[in-house]
Amino acid sequence: MIRKIFAITSILFLTNCAELQQVVDSLPQQTGSILSNADIGAGLREALDLGIDKQVSKLTQKDGFFGNQLVKILLPEELKKVDKGLRDIGLSKLADEGLKILNRAAEDAVGEATPIFINAVKGITFNDAKNILLGNDNAATTYLQNGTKSALYAKFNPIIKNSFAKVGADKVWSNIITKYNSIPFVKKVNPDLTDYTTNQALKGVYTMIALEEKEIRNKVGSRTTSLLQKVFALQD
Repeated sequence: MIRKIFAITSILFLTNCAELQQVVDSLPQQTGSILSNADIGAGLREALDLGIDKQVSKLTQKDGFFGNQLVKILLPEELKKVDKGLRDIGLSKLADEGLKILNRAAEDAVGEATPIFINAVKGITFNDAKNILLGNDNAATTYLQNGTKSALYAKFNPIIKNSFAKVGADKVWSNIITKYNSIPFVKKVNPDLTDYTTNQALKGVYTMIALEEKEIRNKVGSRTTSLLQKVFALQD
């Protein structure tokens, strides 16, 4: 996805700014010709396929969240004492089950992200492109976050809610919280786990996109084709 953003960024620069067209003209030629619109279009499709496959789609797989320490969803602050309390009385298995359910729900939801990201990228203006290309290591991620967070929340939240219902998470968490609240002298808790998990899923998506963006910006070796190397050379 990040590669798609950069490819689109390059298109906007090349088609709308004569100054940057001169920069492109000065780049090394490929088979005797400059970087053409057709080349850029091919790079865009390539970047889309690679970006989505490499980062966003991985989060939709089993353990995409649960097995990735960068984005694994842990218990909300108010439930960390629940986890500790259950483990202290020998209910670690129950605590682990509740934690896994949160991550499975996020994995279910992320499949809805791709079309929303595509729509956001279509809305990039010339000024957006300039700021992204010349910005810091997470400029593209920040652009996406500003343009997609509300829409993604609206998509993720009901999916996560349904995912909880599908696997009986409401019953599991009711059991967990009931058992915790029965421990003498503890403060009772009743968090909104759907909202919490939705926001953590969003955080995970943007974390992985930012990771890919940083790689592309700072490591020429992450630009896996000559076409992408030419496009990304504009920001070096």
